[in-house]
Amino acid sequence: MSTEQDSLLGAHEIRVRLGGVSRQRAYQITSRRDFPEPVADLAQGKVWRTVDVEKWLGVHRPDQAHSAIQAS
Repeated sequence: MSTEQDSLLGAHEIRVRLGGVSRQRAYQITSRRDFPEPVADLAQGKVWRTVDVEKWLGVHRPDQAHSAIQAS
């Protein structure tokens, strides 16, 4: 059984959490030094822990963090 603590997000889910930004903008954001490190780099792309991304959103994009929590 998966929990929020051990769930993962790919680039598409991060784009959605960021309000539907472009792939290029999502890449720019996920490449920032202050963005969480991915937990794996798979053939399909990088994946991040949901809790790490949500914490980052809470600090750097509070409007998107609030929207993502309400949509859950």
